[in-house]
Amino acid sequence: MYKLAYSIFDMKKNTKLRWLLQSAGGLILTGAGLSLAIDAGISKMQGGEWFWYGTGALIVFQAGLCCVIDSVRYKN
Repeated sequence: MYKLAYSIFDMKKNTKLRWLLQSAGGLILTGAGLSLAIDAGISKMQGGEWFWYGTGALIVFQAGLCCVIDSVRYKN
C-alpha cells in the first residue's frame, strides 16, 4: 500500500498530476480570496470590522495566484 501511495504522489515522475492538482487548487484559492475580499469591502461600506478579514482575503487571493503561476512549469 505504501509503495502504491508513494508512486501516485511521487511528484517528480507524475508532473501532469501535480500540474492538475496545483492549478485547480490555485484557481479555487483565487476565487475564494476574491469572494472574501468583496465581502470585506461590503463589510467596510456597512461600517463593520473589515481590516483583518480583508487582509486574510488578500493573502488567500495571492496564495492562489502563486499556485496557478507556479503550476505552469509542470505542464507537459
